[in-house]
Amino acid sequence: MQQERTLASSKDVLNLVLSFFSRVDAKASVVLAVNTGMLGYLAAHWPPHNSVRWWDTIAPVVTGAFLVPSYWSLYKCSFPDLKGGEGSLIYFREIAKRTENKFVDGFLAQEESDYVKDVLGQAWRNSVILGKKFDHLKLALIFLALAILPWMIALADFARMAGRP
Repeated sequence: MQQERTLASSKDVLNLVLSFFSRVDAKASVVLAVNTGMLGYLAAHWPPHNSVRWWDTIAPVVTGAFLVPSYWSLYKCSFPDLKGGEGSLIYFREIAKRTENKFVDGFLAQEESDYVKDVLGQAWRNSVILGKKFDHLKLALIFLALAILPWMIALADFARMAGRP
């Protein structure tokens, strides 16, 4: 009875950790869309070259300088380090290293206590990966926030150069 409760609890922990991945990925998608929208808007509204002086490029360049590390952080968030889980019978990369028969035989032959340890090991490993994903998302958001003011200044400069109020 205790072993069944432990197995159920370990699966609950793993499922809880896994449920957070979709949250961080959804937020990363929004940051990617905003970054791309900001750059696209700047590119689409760049004034004719004959009306641009060197100091008019400062705000757009600063915007880009903040958005580049935001994009890099989003990349790191989307493609985290997946190393680990050596010998696991539930980690997808380790399962893929085996033939179908070796995986099925190994899974059916394991003791329940080994399975519980594997599930808990996956909960831990996924928590490490998730922590890094959230850290990279946080950096992406910080750089995005830093890019907003120079982006707004660039838009105002572009409007002024185009003769709009």
